Amino acid sequence: MKKLWDISPPVTEFSPVFPGDTAYEQGWVAQIGNSCPVNVCRLTFSPHIGAHADAPLHYDVDGKTAGELALMPFLGRCSVIDARNAGALIQPTDLEHAFGNLAPRVLVRGYEKFPLNEFDPKGKAFAPQTLIALASLGVCLIGTDSASVDPSDSKDLPSHEVLRLKGMRVLENLYLDEVPEGEYELIALPLKLMTADASPVRAVLREL
Repeated sequence: MKKLWDISPPVTEFSPVFPGDTAYEQGWVAQIGNSCPVNVCRLTFSPHIGAHADAPLHYDVDGKTAGELALMPFLGRCSVIDARNAGALIQPTDLEHAFGNLAPRVLVRGYEKFPLNEFDPKGKAFAPQTLIALASLGVCLIGTDSASVDPSDSKDLPSHEVLRLKGMRVLENLYLDEVPEGEYELIALPLKLMTADASPVRAVLREL
């Protein structure tokens, strides 16, 4: 059996979301009892909770929805790069040690310890030129353990704009604490949510 790494943080009422976004809530429509044979829950939460794929609609008024995304960028050979020593903005020089054998999908670890229960406004973001460099090397998807590829207080979202211009896909809030730098197979498929701006994913890495 090939080893699997589950890189999806747990989703609970304590899962962090951007300030003002919709936190996780769960209620029960039906519960097992004398007159009911099943449990059925009701869920309310932001599609940006936990590990998720942003759709272009999130940052482009005319962009594709989560359900319209092609699946191939979210499935296949992947490079995990350790950038824990990077500054607040991850620069090309923080990743270039791995450029020699880069997969079409790149996941970048910035945290020493992923913040499971509180929103961190200081998570590492990407300098736009870093995403431009990755795109020039054939990267079709970028993943991060931060909540966003841009700083949390950014209003113009320059790195999201690079994603839009280059047609790159993005995964955010990945749990990479236990994943060594190297090459893997990524499986992180978005749900077919036909009008949504993002989708939760159950992201896993499998050894090659």
